[in-house]
Amino acid sequence: MSEDRPRLTAFLHPRYWPTWLGMGLLRLACLLPYRVQMRLGRTLGGLAARLLPKRVAVARRNISLCFPDKSAEEVEVLTCAHFRSLGMSLMETASAWWRSDAFVARLATIEGAEHVHRAVGEGRGAILLTAHFTTLEFSGPVLHMNLPPFDAVYRKHRSPLVNEIWRRGRERSARRTIEKSDIKSMVRSLREAVPVWYAPDQSYRRKQSELIPFMGEPAMTNTATSALAKLGKAAVLPLFPRRLPDDAGYRITVYPPLADFPSGDPVADAARYNAMVAEWIREAPAEYYWVHRKFKGRPDTLPDAYADLKSPERV
Repeated sequence: MSEDRPRLTAFLHPRYWPTWLGMGLLRLACLLPYRVQMRLGRTLGGLAARLLPKRVAVARRNISLCFPDKSAEEVEVLTCAHFRSLGMSLMETASAWWRSDAFVARLATIEGAEHVHRAVGEGRGAILLTAHFTTLEFSGPVLHMNLPPFDAVYRKHRSPLVNEIWRRGRERSARRTIEKSDIKSMVRSLREAVPVWYAPDQSYRRKQSELIPFMGEPAMTNTATSALAKLGKAAVLPLFPRRLPDDAGYRITVYPPLADFPSGDPVADAARYNAMVAEWIREAPAEYYWVHRKFKGRPDTLPDAYADLKSPERV
């Protein structure tokens, strides 16, 4: 942890008390048996669906765009399932940050760890290329127990306290955290043969972005993975975390290195990544992070996917 990082005692102002209360309750939830935690998470997710109608509307719209063949009723069922999944992810995040490695090990299996060890053994970095699934945080301690030391990319939060807690939580598993715009630090880690855990699937409108289909719908897409792999001389290893049915635990799969990646065409590489994420989504549709505005920031020639969400919709 760098020396210029703030101490948690810097966040004792009353405006931070609700965050401290929420974190305290999450930590207390770690005292519950795992299956009770998951039932509580599903209940909290259902409550959130009633309290956060705007988020529900975004999730519903994303699902409708990505699954155009689903009926309105099917979209509603999947939207409700997604919010239950979000509630479960709160419990899983608490477990990832504060429960023992033995607890996590009993619940999770990992396949393909040898691909990462092989890349590092050859003196290469490895991009652990994943996406924003609700099981993402729980993957951290599993990777920590089974892979060489790795760095984790994160997105800076608006609240400095939440940002610091989130970084510290991830750094229980990762060697260090790297802010998502800090490409230089990622490249440095990769050239030192340190794997980097990276999820570039959310909407991206800065340099190195292109309009590329995502499950058939145009989305502003990050194309930086190709440059990261080239500059870092790294293998690109897809990583997919998912829950097993009936609260039976988790399976994290690390796939072999992508052949011909980077290909020399960043747009084609990003389209290949989008297609891969789409396959994962079809395996676990409720577990993708649908509450993010995936289709925002598109050119004016395309309709605003979220322009009419202020109109009344079912919750």
